[in-house]
Formats: sequence, C-alpha cells, structure tokens
Amino acid sequence: MFLVISYDIPNDKRRLKIARLLLDFGGERVQYSVFECHITERNLARLRERAAKVLNKEEDSLRFYQLCENCQPKVVLMGVAKASAEPGLRII
Repeated sequence: MFLVISYDIPNDKRRLKIARLLLDFGGERVQYSVFECHITERNLARLRERAAKVLNKEEDSLRFYQLCENCQPKVVLMGVAKASAEPGLRII
C-alpha cells in the first residue's frame, strides 16, 4: 500500500526518532515533516506499534493517509517535487 505520513512533533528528540523510524520502514522524506511510503499491512502495524512507544499523546500528532491505486496517479506535483518510486526488494 502507498501512504503519505505527516507529523507535528514539538520535541526535537521525539521528532528525530519518528523521522528515523519512518526511514527505517522505507519512508521517503518529501518535505520536512511529510514522508511517502510503500509498505505492507504487516509492516504498517509494526511501524504504528513502534511509533506509539515514542509519541507523547498529549503533544504530538502523527497522521497516516492511505492512497489507493486509482488515487496515486491523480497526485499533482509542482515545482521541484518528484514522484516516489515504488521500491524493489527491501529487508527491514
């Protein structure tokens, strides 16, 4: 599945941990607080479980937007934006 993941985390340490976690799960940073990720349902569950251990539920916001196959081609990119390529084999 293809996800757009965004966060708003005021604490530098937690923000860095979440960013690294997203990168570990194959996320590609497309803006400072926005990642795109091709991920399996199983790995998404693992990602959410690990992220929950880092987040402060009173201060932090982490959002997962799933885009269906029909929606992905409708994404409009402007400026220097580049489409995220679907990855080949990844070992996590």
